[in-house]
Amino acid sequence: MTASVAVIGTGRMGSAMVRRLRGAGTDVVVFNRTAERARALAAETGAVAVATAREAAGSAPVVLVSLADDKALEMAYGGPYGIIAGIAAGAVVADTSTVDPQTVLRLGPQIAACGATLLDTPVSGSIQSVASGEIMVMAGGDAAALDQARPVLETFARRIIHVGPLGTGATMKLAVNGIIHAINGAVSEALVLAESAGVSRSSAYEVFASSAAAAPFVVYKRSAFTDPDKADVAFSLDLVGKDLDLILALAQRTGAPVPQAEVNRRVVGEAIEAGYGEADLSAVAQLLRDRLSQP
Repeated sequence: MTASVAVIGTGRMGSAMVRRLRGAGTDVVVFNRTAERARALAAETGAVAVATAREAAGSAPVVLVSLADDKALEMAYGGPYGIIAGIAAGAVVADTSTVDPQTVLRLGPQIAACGATLLDTPVSGSIQSVASGEIMVMAGGDAAALDQARPVLETFARRIIHVGPLGTGATMKLAVNGIIHAINGAVSEALVLAESAGVSRSSAYEVFASSAAAAPFVVYKRSAFTDPDKADVAFSLDLVGKDLDLILALAQRTGAPVPQAEVNRRVVGEAIEAGYGEADLSAVAQLLRDRLSQP
């Protein structure tokens, strides 16, 4: 079986990429550890679902990987049915997962030993940004390999920034997410503060979205903050906790001071302990409301 692109991991982000690629007429092979999810996506989009990561990796010259964490990445790459076992010489693996840069650096030589190339190409933006082709990619790795993958990435990315050698894409994604999670905490805090002083939630958010604080995150998360009961889970607090753990680990290795990340990790941990782990990251605001209502 051959295709233009293989996509390994069909969670929220991976599925959005598949839909965008198929909408552009690209032949796509998909694999997901939960096979039912891959089959459903294939039936919806016209992609082809396969049984193993090895089969998917061997089917296309560009392989996109979108997985939740380092453990899932190690499992997908390794073993007799993994990416490394199936990747073809000359292929490029563009890994969009948010993981520890050291994980990428361990996997890179293993992919290179197969005659292929690994890039770390995490993305920044919402699921809707993928659907509209407006997401941003920060790429680490070989420039020639990035040129090979670029037409695929440009299907859903408005901008691709080559930030340096392998591992730097993953590093920059952690840096960016540190900002995002800080904004999320700040918006949650400010919104509950305004509410507690008698300003309506919708009015407070209208001001946020019209002010100097109106970063893209603030704008596209509006409905999640103003109508949380109807909000889809775009990014769960469990994954926010994972991100912040990676940020803190990177800071410890480099010696960088990250006091805000430390506070954010504590608050997110408290939200997870309170039962919000599977909720959208905007649920930090609800945690603060819960505290406000406590005697």
